[in-house]
Amino acid sequence: MDMSGEERIPASREAVWAALNNPNVLRKCIPGCETMEKKSATEMTATVKVKVGPVSASFKGNVTLANLNPPESYTIIGEGSGGMAGFAKGSTDVLLREEGGETVVTYTVKAQIGGKLAMLGSRLIDSSSKRLAGQFFQKLNKIVTKRAEPSEA
Repeated sequence: MDMSGEERIPASREAVWAALNNPNVLRKCIPGCETMEKKSATEMTATVKVKVGPVSASFKGNVTLANLNPPESYTIIGEGSGGMAGFAKGSTDVLLREEGGETVVTYTVKAQIGGKLAMLGSRLIDSSSKRLAGQFFQKLNKIVTKRAEPSEA
């Protein structure tokens, strides 16, 4: 499965970068994320409960950050197992650029899935992936925008 997209967030690139590297923010933004724990500066573990069509599973996995170029870009490499439901592994290239007071986040995902999930068909997988990405960025946008607001005295 390949997917790409672009999201605009009305905040500085540094603020968006910080949020994308904060396990507590990620846990709140990733749909179905039950746990997100930072193991080192470039490694995290996560447990995510996902429902795609008729298949529901809890995935446990590892996330590694590579090609770090703060606050501009990095590659997220992930691998997770959902037991009988199957597995997912892949990478996402993320690029942040400032444009007109906003940060434009561009991402390109390359993923492989196996097991029951792979039997669902690419249309269902693609539409579910786009929906989950949309939910992620909607929550991220809300959190980053709220943090960027000046606090009232």
